Amino acid sequence: MKAYQHSRNKVFLIQYHLVWCPKRRKPVLVGKVKKRLEQIIYQVADELGIKVLELAINPDHIHLFISAYPTIPVHKIVKRIKGRSSNILRKEFPELLRLPSL
Repeated sequence: MKAYQHSRNKVFLIQYHLVWCPKRRKPVLVGKVKKRLEQIIYQVADELGIKVLELAINPDHIHLFISAYPTIPVHKIVKRIKGRSSNILRKEFPELLRLPSL
């Protein structure tokens, strides 16, 4: 049974299943890139105050199952995770710069 979250005047259970992939499904999420991406996702989740319930990083796509507070719109969560991870990964791994987008 799923546990509802409580705040002072709210009871909620909001969970999102997010899936995204690199441009043209290039298999670039392997090895050190995969490990660093996982660290970045957990770091951003902590900053936003969301819980990562499940994370699966495949070479050509990502499955992310999260639980969020009702005041945080899902598009801001996705924007923050994708933007930060793309920026950091491109700085740390120059071979990703040749992709049109991550």
